Amino acid sequence: MNENTPRGALVLLVRHGTTATTGSLLPGRAPGLHLAESGRLQAQQVAERLAELHADRPLSALYASPLERTTETAAPSSERLGIPLTREDGLLECDVGEWTGQKLSDLSALPQWRTVQSDPAAFTFPGGESFLDMQERMVAVTDRLRQLHPGGIAVCFSHADPIRSLLSHALTGDLSAMQRLSVSPGSISAIFHPEQGNPVVLATSTTSRPLSELAAH
Repeated sequence: MNENTPRGALVLLVRHGTTATTGSLLPGRAPGLHLAESGRLQAQQVAERLAELHADRPLSALYASPLERTTETAAPSSERLGIPLTREDGLLECDVGEWTGQKLSDLSALPQWRTVQSDPAAFTFPGGESFLDMQERMVAVTDRLRQLHPGGIAVCFSHADPIRSLLSHALTGDLSAMQRLSVSPGSISAIFHPEQGNPVVLATSTTSRPLSELAAH
């Protein structure tokens, strides 16, 4: 690390690429869901963006939720950068319990859906995880990774809701902004953690912005 390297750690959050159920079903943690062709293209585009950044400022490590759609999104980046992919269970999708595999159109008709959208902090998926528990583990993961990679860049391949909950925490300290944030498939968001003080959200759901601009923070 030279004198021009920002002090603190940068965490890049990559949402997995598109799958056959994106926008129609709530897959949760069900196994066997793979990337669609469009998702594989998005994974290659993520690898290209990360490679450009890596050439300018080497990345410290790659971490991924163990579900197939996240590891498949991360694989091209790991191969291209020559950085091994580390499994991180804390980056898992929310456990949606009895709602796993349900149609979003059916779920949106339930009375509980209003709570999901307006007050996620008050909602726990039937037989599953609460949004608060999901956010708590995401915060714990990034706190640990930024301590492991001081002055470095950690890349985390995860899912929409976990990423949105983490961005909301960085912005507001709670879940109040979660449902006002959009995180697209194959996008990259960025949070800078200074040595002291609050985290800074540098970008949300970027698909084309040069990552070197974020690393120069």
